[in-house]
Formats: sequence, C-alpha cells, structure tokens
Amino acid sequence: MDTTRHERPLGRSGIRVSPVLMGLWQAGREMWAGIDDAAIRRAIRAAVDAGITAFDTAEVYGKGHSERMLAAATADIRERVVYCTKVFANHLRRDPLIAACERSLKNLKTDRIDLYQIHWPSTSWSTPRVPIEETMAALGDLKAQGKIRAIGVSNFSRAQLEEALACGRVDSLQPPYSLFWRHVERDAAAFCREHEITILAYSPLAQGILAGRFGPEPRFAPGDHRAKNRLFRPEIYPHVQAALEELRPIAARRSVSLAQLALAWVIAQPGTCAIAGARNEAQVRENAAAMDARLDAADLAALDRIGRRVTDRLDENPVPWEF
Repeated sequence: MDTTRHERPLGRSGIRVSPVLMGLWQAGREMWAGIDDAAIRRAIRAAVDAGITAFDTAEVYGKGHSERMLAAATADIRERVVYCTKVFANHLRRDPLIAACERSLKNLKTDRIDLYQIHWPSTSWSTPRVPIEETMAALGDLKAQGKIRAIGVSNFSRAQLEEALACGRVDSLQPPYSLFWRHVERDAAAFCREHEITILAYSPLAQGILAGRFGPEPRFAPGDHRAKNRLFRPEIYPHVQAALEELRPIAARRSVSLAQLALAWVIAQPGTCAIAGARNEAQVRENAAAMDARLDAADLAALDRIGRRVTDRLDENPVPWEF
C-alpha cells in the first residue's frame, strides 16, 4: 500500500504524518476497561497496513506501558512510522524532563522521538509552576542532540502556546477537538494556521459518542473514565443523541459510518489531523478508511450546524472531563 498519498506536513518540522493518527491512551490500560495487549499490538500493525503512519502515546499512559506496546508492535518497522509521545506536567523542570525523555526512548526502543510534546502546561493537576523558558530550553537541547525531532504542546491555550513559541519552535498543538467539542476554534485555531502549527485533534470521536456506541442511557464498566465526560451530563446528552440522529442520513448518503463521518469532518479542517484510538483491528481499519471519505461544502455546512446543537450548550471550560 502507498502510505504516502495521504500524508501531511507536521508544522515546519519536515516530518509527514497521516491525517488520521492512532491514539494509544487505551494501550496503557489504566482508566480503561477490557483492553487486551495482544489485540492492541495487532491493531497497531493493522493501522500501519491501512495507511496510518503516526502513533500518539505518553509516558503517563500506564506508566510507560503504552509506549512499550508501540515498540513491541513496530520496532521492526521503525523507519516506516512516526513516534509521538508526551512528557507529563510533573516533569517539566530541566532534569526531570531529560530523565523522562530517556525513559521514553528506552520504552520505545528507539534512538529518537519524532514528536515530543508537553502533555499539560505546568500547574495542571496540581503540579508546580515551571517557567516555560526552562522547559523549552531543555526541549531545545534534546532536539539539538537529535533525541527528539520536533516539539509539540498539548492542552495549551492560545496564550500558553504564544509563550512557548516565543521560546522556541513548536510544530503542533494537541487539543480535544470534535464535532461536539470545538473550544479550540474560538481560541487557538487561527493562531495555529498563521504560524503553521499543526492541530492534532484528540478525542475526535468524543470517546466513542460520535461513533454511535452509546444509547440513550449509557452504561460504563468500573474504572472506565469515559463516564466522567461532560458530554454525558443530563442537560447535554439528549442534545447529543438528537444530533447523532441528524448525522445518520448524511453518513448513509456518503456510504460511511458515523465514526468515519466524524473523522472526515475533523481532517477537513485547515491544518488539522485526528488522533483516533482503537481497541482492535476492525476499529483501526474503520478509522483509517476515513482518510478516503469525501465531504463537499454542503456536507461540511450541515455538519457544522448539527455539531453546534451540542457545542452551543457547553460552557467555556476547555477540558472534556470532570475528574
């Protein structure tokens, strides 16, 4: 398969990624239910075969377990894939950051991380304040040493992104972004386009909601963090269900699933790729097929209107969960 036909530039880094990346939060197993390591490894290989060339993980996903799963599945094809991982907010001082990078390199069994991202800005989750200058200087040194190829940030506001960019090149922003969660459009999207910063949208399926996986009364296994997603709040969720019913005929007309329709909308936004998680080979193939979906201007206008049935009822909090 020609995996290059879809690829897009990652900022100004010279790295190219598929419009749909595979997200590996699930692969860490913590905060998820029913995850099987062998199924995850098969799904990662199926993703490569289906044209997904980039994978997003983090040191905090299962305390490195997710990174190790990625390595186990792709070490023999390392040159064909792009590794994206993240350093958590408690490791943003220089020495802890460098140590975290070394652990991730070891977990990934590689000599370089293609995209190394700040997972959350300092002070998130009650972590200490660290000057962004210190963090960016450490990242710049790692880049100069060839241990990382590009720097990204995740869950940053426009103001925080501007501060980081003033200290060094940033090639990606990773925010929650989907038809039902569009805070980034009001905040950082225009700035990203202006500065050639790629948006890597996480939760582009609103954690399965946009795939139609939940009925009117969703049920969750113990330990499944999705129960805390704010879209399930009783004053919001009926509007979610109504919007899904409006999306179904558009998906049928385009001969795609609801999930593929939602992913196609995200990757149709300027400078935007989608990070989609998967538990098994079937899900990852479905996600990858969204790269071939075609939406015209009328489709995009209809999807925009339908999505706003939900997003217009949300407050200004950019975080999708109530942890």
